[in-house]
Amino acid sequence: MKTLLCILFASTLLATSTHAAGTPEQRRACRGDAMRLCREFVPRVSAVTRCMEKNISRLSPACRAQFK
Repeated sequence: MKTLLCILFASTLLATSTHAAGTPEQRRACRGDAMRLCREFVPRVSAVTRCMEKNISRLSPACRAQFK
């Protein structure tokens, strides 16, 4: 699930992406948090994952729920 979320972040944020991973709900829940907390790591999926995990207490409740 965590890898899927990172792929979601990277694909959502990159204009060159042809396929967005994850559900629309996941994208809506986490897009803002990814940009606010982990922008510098996109598009490196593993780095975005680590960043989001490191900052899990700072994620919005909706995004945090996607990590469960």
